[in-house]
Amino acid sequence: MRAALDRLYDGAAWLAALMMIGLLVMVLLSILGRQLGFNVPGTDAYAGYMMAGVGFLALAHTLKRGEHIRVSLLLQALGPSARHRAELFAHAVAVLLSALLAVFSVKLCWQSWQFNDISTGNDATPLWIPQIAMAVGALVLVVAFVDELVLEWRGQRVAVSSDEALHNE
Repeated sequence: MRAALDRLYDGAAWLAALMMIGLLVMVLLSILGRQLGFNVPGTDAYAGYMMAGVGFLALAHTLKRGEHIRVSLLLQALGPSARHRAELFAHAVAVLLSALLAVFSVKLCWQSWQFNDISTGNDATPLWIPQIAMAVGALVLVVAFVDELVLEWRGQRVAVSSDEALHNE
């Protein structure tokens, strides 16, 4: 099960990386078009879609690598038992909030598909297509938070901490 979950998080991160490459291509096309006098319709819109996709698809991978912002000052002051309870509470709230985000993201994507909603730009893209990345990223984030909650509940969660921020000069 652990290997499958890790592949899920890594797969979402790879999709985010591919979308980041797509974002670069859109920006470069826009810049080259201005410099060389040609226009590729929709590059700005597609760059925005790619940026949103990158952000959402990378959330779970970032969480599992311990790179999300955490305020651990209070946790460090607590004893082991109180810290465990605080972590359980925080992860339960995170599961709830990320599940709400996922439900509304999927609902938005579904409604865009149902109503055949298209972008107002000159690209006229059906909006459910770029919204899929947001919905998938939010769903994978829920899975990651449930994973973290279960690991904390079992006492198997290893808090990843990065000292990189402490050593930059």
